[in-house]
Amino acid sequence: MNNGSQSSIQADGGIAAGAHVLQVLPAMEMGGVERGTVQMAAALTGAGWRATVASSGGLMCHELGRAQAQHVELPLAAKRPLRMLRNGDALADLINRNDIDLVHARSRAPAWSALSAARRTGKPFVTTFHNAYGHNWLKHYYNAVMGKGDRVIAISEFVADHVRETYGVDDDRLVTIHRGIDPDLFDPAKVSAERIIQIARAWRLDDDRPVVMLPGRLTSWKGQGVLIEALAILGRRDVCCVLVGGDQGRTAYREELEEAVRGKGLDQVVRLVDHCSDMAAAYMLADVVVSASTRPEGFGRVAVEAQAMGRPVIATDHGGARETVWPDQSGWLVPPSEPEALAAALDRALSLTQKEREVMADNGRDNVLENFTVSLMCQRTLDVYKSLLP
Repeated sequence: MNNGSQSSIQADGGIAAGAHVLQVLPAMEMGGVERGTVQMAAALTGAGWRATVASSGGLMCHELGRAQAQHVELPLAAKRPLRMLRNGDALADLINRNDIDLVHARSRAPAWSALSAARRTGKPFVTTFHNAYGHNWLKHYYNAVMGKGDRVIAISEFVADHVRETYGVDDDRLVTIHRGIDPDLFDPAKVSAERIIQIARAWRLDDDRPVVMLPGRLTSWKGQGVLIEALAILGRRDVCCVLVGGDQGRTAYREELEEAVRGKGLDQVVRLVDHCSDMAAAYMLADVVVSASTRPEGFGRVAVEAQAMGRPVIATDHGGARETVWPDQSGWLVPPSEPEALAAALDRALSLTQKEREVMADNGRDNVLENFTVSLMCQRTLDVYKSLLP
C-alpha cells in the first residue's frame, strides 16, 4: 500500500532525471489546480528535476519557494487574443533562456500561449483536463487546445470519457491520473483535540448533536439548497448542519439559502459558516459529510478528504464521485437534485452503529491510501513526463 509520502518519488538516471519542467496556469490563487501545481513542483524538485511555474501570481507563490521551484510572473490569466500571442512569445523566450525541457499547461487561456511556445521551441507539450467543459461551437474551439497535448491528462475516467467523445483524443495520448490529497495532512491520528475544540467553539456546536457537514463555496450547483430540502424531509431537529464555505461575493445566494432555512423552520438546525482553513480538524466534527453537487464534478476533493478522515460520505451519483466513493462501504451515492433520496441516505448515515461507523471509516481511509494520494498523482505524472523525454 502506498503511504502517500512524496519521498517515494525518486530520479532513476538518464537525461529525464534532471529535466526542467514548466507548468503554466492563469494565477496562483487558492484552488485545486493551484494546489496540484505546487504538489507537482515539489515532487519534481524532490526527484532531482527542476521546476518552474509561470502565472500572473497570487497567494500560493510563496509555497513554490518552499518547494524550491521558480515562479515567473506573466499575465497568463488574460484571454485577449493579442495578449495571448504576446504571452506565447514570452513563454518561448522563457523556454530558451531557462533550458526548459517540457511544458505542462493546466488551463485553457495559458494553454494557447504555451502550445505556441512549445511548438516553436520543439518541446513536448502536456495538458490537464480538470473537468468536462461546456461546448457550444465557440467554446468548443477555445477548449480544444486542452486536447492538443502530446499527452493529455484527465483527472478522472468521467473526464477522460468526455475528452474522448468531445475532442477526439485517442487512447495513445490520453491518460487518467486521479487527483490526490496528502494523507499525512488528512489523518485523524494527527489532529489534536485543541484544533477540534477551537473550531467547535467558533461554530457553536453542541457535543450531543450529530453534525451533518457540506463543505463547498456558496454557489447553487454545490447543492446547499438540496441539502436544506433534504433536512426538512428528514424532520429531525436534534442534528446540526454546517454549510462550510465563503460566498465569494455571492451575497444574494447566501441570502437565498438563509431564507430557505427560515422558511422550512430549520433556524436551529442549519448554520452557514465561512471558509475554514483547517478542514482536517473540521471533518473530525462531522458525523456525515455531504457532497450534493447538482452538476458532475471532474473529481470532487470533499468526498476523498472526508474518507481520509474516516468520515462516511454521501455524494451525488455522477461525475468523479462514482470513482472515489465505495458505495455502502465508505459512503453512499444518491441521484443529484433529489432531496428525498438524500434524506434517506442521511437517515442511514445518522443511524450507523459504532461498529458500522468504524468499519466504514477503515474502508474510506484504505480507499484513499490505495488510490488518491499526492504521491500516486505525482509519480504517475512524472511517468508521463519521462515517456516524452530522452
